[in-house]
Amino acid sequence: MTLRNGPIGLIFHTLFIAFILAPIVMVCAVAFTSQGFISLPTEGLSLRWFRAILDNPRFIDAFWFSLGLGALSATVAIVLAVPASLAVARGRFRGREALLAFFMSPLMIPHVVLGLAFLKFFTSAGLVGTYFGLAVAHVIIVMPYALRLVLASATGLDPVLERAAMSLGASGWTTFRRIVLPLVLPGIVSGWVIAFITSFDELTMSIFIASPSTTTLPVRIFLHIEDTIDPLVTAVSAVLIYATAIAVLVLDRFIGLEKLFVGKGR
Repeated sequence: MTLRNGPIGLIFHTLFIAFILAPIVMVCAVAFTSQGFISLPTEGLSLRWFRAILDNPRFIDAFWFSLGLGALSATVAIVLAVPASLAVARGRFRGREALLAFFMSPLMIPHVVLGLAFLKFFTSAGLVGTYFGLAVAHVIIVMPYALRLVLASATGLDPVLERAAMSLGASGWTTFRRIVLPLVLPGIVSGWVIAFITSFDELTMSIFIASPSTTTLPVRIFLHIEDTIDPLVTAVSAVLIYATAIAVLVLDRFIGLEKLFVGKGR
């Protein structure tokens, strides 16, 4: 009886899953408290803090702002990542490794340092507090995630398929659209999703360059908990958790997560 397959392995995996899910369950449970402060166990259950979200337009506006910013940043990052990953995966040119390291460098720099650097640069360029400046910063932050996943799909491409299409009269654009793009599509989709989540959840860097007109949801939550300890932020977090779970279930039901992210059918 091995550790992996025996009862000890089962207990270990159960405890590990419980450890991962415990913070999420706690947040969702506290969101239903009837008290005016974060407390668990609670004296009663209530939806008052979910109703409070509707009475606080700043959170709703910040949510839609983060949603649009995340979608824009992820899309721009994917548009840049596809040609870059194809060049790095198929090219054998001098400076290839240095170019890849440059693209991945935002992962090696703490977001606090990036926030200070962006603040200094955008201040001198007159872009601090603007939507354009915030979008550029988010694209730089999420670009490595999009590039890495698209690169993983592009690395396994067989160039024979492209040469065969061109030998049959297909143009370069047709070959890319009909041959290359479908083969790297799982990497594009997964890269976009990870880039969107990273942008939507970004706080440390955004707090340096955000303004009252460009406040993202994580920044709004951070500013709120500086002034009060009411369970409103737990209700906001619970809504995001429920929405994410529903989105995953819908995608799995109608498309299939394996087909969407791996490129295989069910």
